[in-house]
Amino acid sequence: MKIVRNLGLAAVAVLMVSGLISWINPAATQVEIGDPVPMFQHEMVDVNGNPTFLRQEMKMNGLLVVFSCNTCPFVLQWEDRYNEIYDLCAANQIGMVLVNSNEAKRSGDDSLEKMKEKAGQEAYKMPYLMDSNHEVADAFGARTTPHVFMFDKNAMLAYKGSIDDNSENSEEVSEHYLMDAIKAMSAGKPIEPNTTRSIGCSIKRVGQ
Repeated sequence: MKIVRNLGLAAVAVLMVSGLISWINPAATQVEIGDPVPMFQHEMVDVNGNPTFLRQEMKMNGLLVVFSCNTCPFVLQWEDRYNEIYDLCAANQIGMVLVNSNEAKRSGDDSLEKMKEKAGQEAYKMPYLMDSNHEVADAFGARTTPHVFMFDKNAMLAYKGSIDDNSENSEEVSEHYLMDAIKAMSAGKPIEPNTTRSIGCSIKRVGQ
């Protein structure tokens, strides 16, 4: 029995690693620091079915794109910081959007209707957009929910990776990667670090 139990635990561990931690299996291509916003004029819809695109959501000093979803445990842990991040972005004339690219779950947990429910339940201040066929995620090389990409006033990538170093407890964060990056970019200072590991659930692409 002990051998069987140990094998079961090992199998669970393998599934968790393969399914949740994307930096072990990075995208073949990914937008790099200094690259322009991919799919800038590509049409998506918000939770009300209204068309929009990233160019339209960009503000004077930049744009923050966060790939997110409805049920990933990492999103559920980090999303209590979404509105605080939005407020900091708004104060610094930076647009912010959430993008749901989970096409393989579009008929279930990540349908447009479920996205609308989620946005209402969490009182999201920022637009929550549906990325049909994960085209935007593919262009970015986004792998996780969440996965953060922040672009400067020239629409060039300035920061990518994680929100901070503690998804489980906002009170115990020691490295506020994204908020520090927003403040540094707004002040015209170098962002250090400008790249961190994205940790979360894998984006649920069709055929994967």
